[in-house]
Amino acid sequence: MHRLLRAAAAAAAGLATATTRRHRAPSWGAAAARWFSVEREAMSYDVVIVGAGPAGLAAAIRLKQLCRAADTDLSVCVLEKGAEVGAHVLSGNVFEPRALDELIPKWRQEDAPIRVPVSSDKFWMLTKNKAWTLPSPFDNKGNYVISLSQLVRWMSVKAEELGVEVYPGFAASEILYDENQMVAGVATNDVGIAKDGSKRETFQPGVELRGRITLLAEGCRGSLSEKIITNHKLRESGQGQHQTYALGIKEVWEIEEGKHKPGSVVHTVGWPLDMKTYGGSFLYHLDDRQLAIGLVVALNYRNPFLSPYDEFQKFKQHPAIRTLLEGGTVLQYGARTLNEGGFQSIPNPVFPGGAIIGCSAGFLNVPKIKGSHTAMKSGMLAAEATFNALVEGSSMDLYWENLKKSWIWDELYRARNYRPAFEYGFIPGMALSAVERYIFKGKSPFTLKHGKPDHEATEMANLHSPISYPKPDGQVSFDVPSSLYRSNTNHEHDQPPHLRLRDPAVPERVNLPQYAGPESRYCPARVYEYVSDENGDPKLHINAQNCLHCKACDIKDPKQNIEWTVPEGGGGPGYTVM
Repeated sequence: MHRLLRAAAAAAAGLATATTRRHRAPSWGAAAARWFSVEREAMSYDVVIVGAGPAGLAAAIRLKQLCRAADTDLSVCVLEKGAEVGAHVLSGNVFEPRALDELIPKWRQEDAPIRVPVSSDKFWMLTKNKAWTLPSPFDNKGNYVISLSQLVRWMSVKAEELGVEVYPGFAASEILYDENQMVAGVATNDVGIAKDGSKRETFQPGVELRGRITLLAEGCRGSLSEKIITNHKLRESGQGQHQTYALGIKEVWEIEEGKHKPGSVVHTVGWPLDMKTYGGSFLYHLDDRQLAIGLVVALNYRNPFLSPYDEFQKFKQHPAIRTLLEGGTVLQYGARTLNEGGFQSIPNPVFPGGAIIGCSAGFLNVPKIKGSHTAMKSGMLAAEATFNALVEGSSMDLYWENLKKSWIWDELYRARNYRPAFEYGFIPGMALSAVERYIFKGKSPFTLKHGKPDHEATEMANLHSPISYPKPDGQVSFDVPSSLYRSNTNHEHDQPPHLRLRDPAVPERVNLPQYAGPESRYCPARVYEYVSDENGDPKLHINAQNCLHCKACDIKDPKQNIEWTVPEGGGGPGYTVM
């Protein structure tokens, strides 16, 4: 497949050039001491974009639009680790078309999968058996209920029509540097390597995608983006505060005709989460009797016994929710983390040789519960800076400067105090949010700070009682294997583990005795479980093939001992309607 990629790219207007070089690739497991030498192909582009989500594709489209307007050309390549574009994209999603209106003004005439306008907007506070209606803080007039995975597929077609080369199934695993320590592109991981580090018959070395400019659009907690942010101290030179996250768990249902209300939007707060845990749920009615339902749980929760997956199953048993779902069928399941740090956590997105765009940098508007429009706009701004840098010789710092002058900056500044307000608990958070919205209108004279990083917020198990969750009924609530089946998740089993423990002893020495093994609960795919070894002692077992690529483990592990890296390209979930 790598050779096909190379041939296709080299044939495209003669813009890509191919070379080979020797590369020493590490092995794993029992063969840790062995090294083998491979030849790694390399291709050169003007711009390499990692990630075919809304930000990456918006950047690619905008670059090609600028080229056409200036009667010039730049070669643009987009890499996507999912087996196809959209396979790893999951979002709510009530879509605000502001950025798309700027990018493709005639999208309404071009059969975009944006067809269901918001028809009603409700906000409930749930107790165990009641749903209390509150004034809705959302303004969704003019917005649409969509599937984001379907939207990015459409955007990918638009990008290719403009001459962008889009390659799904290739996972960027390494940042490339030139002799001046400028980022010079990325390399995909080798494929066909067995767990023991030996080469299988299907072995193919990775490919180097070299770019004059590299844009990282990996989504929330992107593995390469996080390395760049740390190595170049981009958070310190940006707004300064750490990022904070939430885990979103989602299902798409087909419900009974009489219960379906296209465009109906409902958000809830309260039950089943406790009064110290920030989060809420959503119910969005799409077309074709489809309903998107999900629960978002902030990952700075304290109780190590809390299971976001089981909280979601419990939520669906609420009388107001169960009635809606009964008689329906689950079509798909998935999970993904999202950035909630907002304005305070924006890093300086520019590094030598490129920039970070979209949710990798963290542009989610928390009170709106929207980030697709800001992600797209950031990609467009980065594309404009990239074009000027390559054609006119200006600096990529123009992206950072224009970002601070854009409506993204203004929007996130006005929303900056909502999320940290809930550090004081649910009731104070609701009160502070009301003051911020209705009195200060986002212009308060102070800026609240975030609390502890999410992994540090987890408290010792002896400070909490275990949570007893009801068994799934198989009608509205389900066990993890049933849900995983609906995610279409698949990985090559015989490959090096992409979930790596920095210290293999930490789970049994620290996590289990001190925190009651929280990794067995915060993961929405049961990747982590403690099993008895031959001596009857508990040992952490990692079911990497179950991984949904949500990144919760990379964020929530109390000692930051789990490192999420990319598996073979094409592995992971296979979302179609998320």
